[in-house]
Amino acid sequence: MKTSPTQRSLKKLRSEGYSVGITEHYNSFIGIRQDLFGFIDLIAIKPGEILAVQTTTAVNQSARVKKIKGIPESLKWLQAGGKLVVHGWSKKGARGKRKLWECNVIDITMDSEDYY
Repeated sequence: MKTSPTQRSLKKLRSEGYSVGITEHYNSFIGIRQDLFGFIDLIAIKPGEILAVQTTTAVNQSARVKKIKGIPESLKWLQAGGKLVVHGWSKKGARGKRKLWECNVIDITMDSEDYY
């Protein structure tokens, strides 16, 4: 069964004890998927923490980070006390062995280099 990066991130976050909601939706009028504020696919919460997650493939991860840093609402999210991460998924494993999905997590902070 083929799973999307969003489904893999949902599973990962739930295993880490978060309650998770999907915020992206398909806009049938214009034929594209839209994220909350243009950068949030998932919101995850647990006591004392609210986490915004953008999920993608590992090869697109740096482009997503760059995009997020150009969206004013992402800075407002951080200033409000939310955490912001980008999950980049890829299959990895030794040659000749079964490849498994792995998640590279990039934390975006107000201290991040080149923010805006």
